[in-house]
Amino acid sequence: MKANSISPSVLLEVIRVQTEIARLGLDLGGVMQLVCQYASSLCHGDGAVVELAEGDEMVYRATAGIAEGQLGLRLQRSGSLSGLCVTENRILQCDDSETDPRVDRPACRKVGFRSMLVVPLHYDHDIVGVLKVIAVRTHAFSPEIAQILGLLSELIGAAIFNAAKYESSDLYVRATHDDLTGLANRSLFYDRLRQQLAVARRAHSQLAIISIDMDGLKTINDSRGHRAGDAAIRQVAQRIGKVLREGDLAARLGGDEFAVLLPSVRDRASMDDKCARLRLAISAPFLYEGRELPLAASIGYAICPEQGYDLDELMDQADQAMYRAKQQRHAAVEK
Repeated sequence: MKANSISPSVLLEVIRVQTEIARLGLDLGGVMQLVCQYASSLCHGDGAVVELAEGDEMVYRATAGIAEGQLGLRLQRSGSLSGLCVTENRILQCDDSETDPRVDRPACRKVGFRSMLVVPLHYDHDIVGVLKVIAVRTHAFSPEIAQILGLLSELIGAAIFNAAKYESSDLYVRATHDDLTGLANRSLFYDRLRQQLAVARRAHSQLAIISIDMDGLKTINDSRGHRAGDAAIRQVAQRIGKVLREGDLAARLGGDEFAVLLPSVRDRASMDDKCARLRLAISAPFLYEGRELPLAASIGYAICPEQGYDLDELMDQADQAMYRAKQQRHAAVEK
């Protein structure tokens, strides 16, 4: 990708992205999210998306800006500009989604943009997805912007190549799982949650979301170092997994935040029992390099359809319940 027409200041920003990618190591999901955020700002867009091709669908695996609320969204590959980009292996531009016959117009309206620029993502000899920058205005992107987006897409391609050399050559696993714990990442969690919400609506069934926040991770990091903190995060992930049933999905959303999707639940009493067992499992003694590390977590949940079918609202309700539990825990300690 030629960069001779790109301003020096933008090239410096691209170098900064490379440095941050190096720090992320093999965390492909983190790399895609980072590049999305930079793509949105460097390309003067209102948002950006990494879509991976999975069968006949394009799946939003990383999002930024106005597309943030659509993480995990699945769209048909045919009839979309992203799908066409994968098929034709070339940069495609839409100046106005309301007049361009190549685009999925309902999807554009759903996310809320009018123009987009789409570049293919390469892995080995395959086109595995696209990096897309979007804007609410028409005719938003210049040829220089196309070059910038091309450079950023190459950074993702390099990250895919590097990640695939280690432990697993499965791109899907790398893109949808947390590198530290092996749990689902935010992208996969939202993808599954969208699917299960649709099932619950059709079948008139119940599901639940559990929000889990580790207590005291900063203290562990400050007193014992980040290696100890990482060990604590891995241990909590393992303990969460031991409490869940087959079919439940545990995810690390980032930092000390975890979430669990329960596709079927009976009632609030059963949820209270599940959360109590999670708290007990997480708080069991943990020895690290001969010393005990204190592990604890604040936990809250939300139930669908009792608290609605809206994904963001349910996540917010679960988080609010978790924060109430955290406040109650702190108040009890202070007494």
